[in-house]
Amino acid sequence: MVLKGQFLERPALIPVGHEVMEGVAHRGVARPPLLVLPPTPEEGGGMDHVIAAELAFAAATGEHPTLRFNYRGVAGSQGERGAGPALVEDALAALTVVLENAQAPTAGVAALHGSARTALDVRARHGGVAGLCLVSPRGIVPGELTGLGRELLVVVGEQDATLSRAELARAVDAAGGTLEVIEGAGAHLHHALPQVGRIVRAWLKRLSGT
Repeated sequence: MVLKGQFLERPALIPVGHEVMEGVAHRGVARPPLLVLPPTPEEGGGMDHVIAAELAFAAATGEHPTLRFNYRGVAGSQGERGAGPALVEDALAALTVVLENAQAPTAGVAALHGSARTALDVRARHGGVAGLCLVSPRGIVPGELTGLGRELLVVVGEQDATLSRAELARAVDAAGGTLEVIEGAGAHLHHALPQVGRIVRAWLKRLSGT
């Protein structure tokens, strides 16, 4: 039984080549669905990362379908841990599943930390990305964001100096996207998780056009 204030995620299997990744999915009627890319295996990330769980919860409370997963070689996902193109292959497989499950043409993609690089590459290769949300992005150059359009959302902590704030602001502004700076927070955003969730839920609503 699902109580008030809770949401139900079900196990999901994501085929990629001859291997299978594990994930958890939530059903919903709102569009677009949300795919959450966890931090990279190199960063020690997985689908149970606190930000990933918070984003899934926030999207679910807005009735959006969600999918979060473990890259190959992480926890119960089969295969060896990869990087670069291997992570893109994993994310594309997960995108296929979330679109099929929701019977939707496009999905919002939220990427945590180093998976920002993966998200950019997925968008370049697949037309089913409605918009990108990059949370505490790493491993990218701000100038890469300039062509991503108003569907871009970047969320960073005020104390996160990973990327030049000035360059990041200029790039997001040039794209027509939104930069949200969380006051007093670092890269992990631990004390501001509900705020981050609300921001991402509002972004999904904008993507839906409602």
